[in-house]
Amino acid sequence: MTLHESAPVAATVYRGDAIENTHLAHVAVVDASGRLLYSFGDPSRVTLARSAAKPAQALAVLETGALERFGFDEADLALMCASHSSEARHIERTRSMLAKAQASETDLRCGGHPPLSDAVYIDWLKRDFRPDGVCSNCSGKHAGMLAGARAIGAALDGYERPEHPMQTRVKQTVADVCDLPADAVLWSTDGCNLPTPAFPLDRLARLFAKLAAAQDEVASSQGASVSSRTAALARIYRAMTAYPELVGGADRFCTVLMQAFDGALVGKVGADGSYAFGVRASEQTMRLGAAGALGIAVKIEDGNLAMLYAVAAELLALLDIGTARQRAKLEVFHAPKRLNTMGVETGRVAFSLERAERR
Repeated sequence: MTLHESAPVAATVYRGDAIENTHLAHVAVVDASGRLLYSFGDPSRVTLARSAAKPAQALAVLETGALERFGFDEADLALMCASHSSEARHIERTRSMLAKAQASETDLRCGGHPPLSDAVYIDWLKRDFRPDGVCSNCSGKHAGMLAGARAIGAALDGYERPEHPMQTRVKQTVADVCDLPADAVLWSTDGCNLPTPAFPLDRLARLFAKLAAAQDEVASSQGASVSSRTAALARIYRAMTAYPELVGGADRFCTVLMQAFDGALVGKVGADGSYAFGVRASEQTMRLGAAGALGIAVKIEDGNLAMLYAVAAELLALLDIGTARQRAKLEVFHAPKRLNTMGVETGRVAFSLERAERR
């Protein structure tokens, strides 16, 4: 079976009545037990999660004790999970994290790049500003890795290499939290120069279901003890949902999403077309057949981020997650107006996700 045959069309872009582009996708929806509830395309498609894996990578750092040792707060933890817009608040917090961990900007092994925010880019151009590693959208993750390396007594030099003790911990943590043997996770080098995992798409959904389920368990524990792993996952969930502006930035999908849903779900983008949601248990998740929380993962085959966000928003509508008012705050991503240079509307997007299979 070819990839094209196994990946159905999820969205079609029309210019007038003519098809301009079609976008193939895969979707996996699982519950807190890991049971596959719905799928579109191939839910086992081995997928490079890219930055959608950051909560699992942050978990490995959290479990070294680095946050307590260096006085990192919840906003710092949120930035560790971020693909941020390189706004001043993101750069300043990265520098603060480096100082807390007794590291420097020269220790960073991520490079500078154009920001993910058009507004920031315009500002940089006006000032002839040249970004370096601290401006990377992944700088929070790198600052966390440096803190983790110092917490376990490992050298800072080479912290980004696959064989470094910190990355060895990350690899095992990612496999564990995705319920996979270590040799079932493939590793490549990410755009920011750290290792990045690839695993079946439903395992990405599983990771995010665990984040939401952990927060549910902590919230219902009424002070009773929970496992250290559950407490850590819940802490990551709370950090991301409490500081969504640090996870993304002004007008970014992740930020708008988590602000709109006010703690009911967590979401994270991965470069080149992956996205994942963790949705806390509710009557809505029960109606979908879920035992507890819900995890949703999407992969757009051509890596188009605009279509990724449109499909992600469409999935929330199809699954009836949240309220219509909450979902309406995503309308600019769900159904963006397709305008030409004279402001004339030229086309539309049509979705085909209603063909998703219930398992």
